[in-house]
Amino acid sequence: MTTTSYDVRIYVIDVYKGKRTTTHWVQWSVAGQRFKKPFKTDALASSVRAELLTAANKGEAFCVETGLPVSMLRKDITAMSWFELVCSFVDMKWPDAAPTHRKSIADALAPITEAMLTTDRGRPEHPVLRKALRIALNTNQRSVTQPSDIAAALEWLSRNTRPVSDLAKPDVLRQVTTQYEKKLDGKRAAPDTIRLRRTTFSNALDYAVEKKALTENPLTEVKLKKRKTVVHQVDRRSVANPIQFRTVLREVPNGGRTGRKLVAFFALMYFAGLRPEEVSNVRRDHLALPPREWNQARSCWEVREWGEIHLDKAAPEVGPEWTDSGERDEERGLKHREDTEGRPVPCSPELALILHAHLDEFGTAPGGRLFVAERGGRIGSSTYGRTWALAREAAFTPAVAASPLAKRPYDLRHACVSMWLNAGVEAPRVAAWAGHSLNVLLRTYAKCIDGGEETARQRVQAALGGPVAA
Repeated sequence: MTTTSYDVRIYVIDVYKGKRTTTHWVQWSVAGQRFKKPFKTDALASSVRAELLTAANKGEAFCVETGLPVSMLRKDITAMSWFELVCSFVDMKWPDAAPTHRKSIADALAPITEAMLTTDRGRPEHPVLRKALRIALNTNQRSVTQPSDIAAALEWLSRNTRPVSDLAKPDVLRQVTTQYEKKLDGKRAAPDTIRLRRTTFSNALDYAVEKKALTENPLTEVKLKKRKTVVHQVDRRSVANPIQFRTVLREVPNGGRTGRKLVAFFALMYFAGLRPEEVSNVRRDHLALPPREWNQARSCWEVREWGEIHLDKAAPEVGPEWTDSGERDEERGLKHREDTEGRPVPCSPELALILHAHLDEFGTAPGGRLFVAERGGRIGSSTYGRTWALAREAAFTPAVAASPLAKRPYDLRHACVSMWLNAGVEAPRVAAWAGHSLNVLLRTYAKCIDGGEETARQRVQAALGGPVAA
C-alpha cells in the first residue's frame, strides 16, 4: 500500500553550470524526505516544478516513497514500457521457477517483445537482438557486463518498446497477438508454441495490472479469434514392439564406449518408461535389483524375479545460464509431483539383467550415478540422440528407417506405456508407474490402446458375408 503525506515543500530551481552542460535541478521534500530531478533546460524544469506546485496547492497527497503527487504517480506508472514490465515480470518469477520454466518464459516473451517494438530505425541485426532479448529475460545474465554489440542492443530495446498502456487499445492488442503467433518465416507457429505464448502473455498482463500499468487484463475484454485446442496423442506408428526395440538395441554398442553405456540408458526408457531427465539421474541406491543366477548349461546369467526402481529426483537438461548453480543440469523434483514425492517403477527381469551388466562394466560415478559422459557430467541429449539415430539406421531397412517407428529416444517411453496398457495393466497403475495423471494418460495414449480393433473388423466382415473372392 502506498504511503502518502500532505507535508510538502517545493524549493526554487537550483542551476548547476558544468564545463560541458548546464543542469537545472527541481527540488522538493515530502514528509521531510528530500527529492530532486535533473533537467537540461530551464523550461522543462519550470514546467515540472509548476505541476508539483499545482498539486500541492490543490491539497493533493504526495507519495512518500517516490515524492510524486498521486496524479503524477498514476501517470508515471501508466507510462511503464513493455521492456520494463517484462524484465520486472521475469525477476518476480525467477526465484520460484524451475530452470526449464525460466527458459520457457523467456522463449515465449522474446517474440512477444519483438511484437511490441515501436520502430525499425537503428534496430540491431536479428541474431544480436534475439541474444540481447534472452539476456534481458534472464535475471542472472542481465546484470553481467556484456559485449558492446549486446549492450547496445539492450539499450536500444529499453528505448523502443510500446508503453504497456497501449495494450488497452483493441487494435494494438490484436496486432501484437497476430504477430507473436508467427514464426520468423511468417508461417504460423505450432499450436503448443502459440498456447505457451498466449499463457505467458496473459500472465504478464495480470502482472501489469498488479503494477498498476493497466487497470485490467485486456485479454478478458477484447474478443480474439479462438484457436482450436490440439490434443497431442502418441502416434501408434512410432511405437516399437519388443522385437524391434531389441533389434536396434543390439546396434547401440557400436557407438563406441559411450554407445555401450547407453544400452542400459535406452533399456530404462523402454522397459521402465523413464523420461530422459529421470534416466540421467538414476543412482545405484535407486535400484532394488533381484539376484542373478549363472546358467551353466547356457553359459549366461539369468534373472527370474522382478525388482524395483525408486525415483526421487530428475535432472532436466537446460543451459547453465538458467540454473542457480551455474551447472547445465540441476536436480529437481519429479514432474507433476512435490519435491519430496518419489515414484516406484517395476524393473523387469530383462531390464535387471541389463543393469547388472552395466554396473559390472562401468560401475558408478561419484555420487552413485549410473550414466556419465567420458569427460564427466551428464550424457547430453545430442550424444544419446545421435547414438540412437545411428543404431536405428543400422538396424532397419531404408524404408523402415524413414518411417516414424522409434524415431526419437523419447518414443521408447511412449512404447513402454503403450505396452503396459495393452498388456492389460489397469490404467491407474500405469499412470502411477509413468508419472502421469490418469486423464493425461488416457488422452495421450488413446490411439495406442488396442481396444479390440481386429476383432471388431472380423465381426464386420462376417456381417458382410465373409471374405471377398478375387
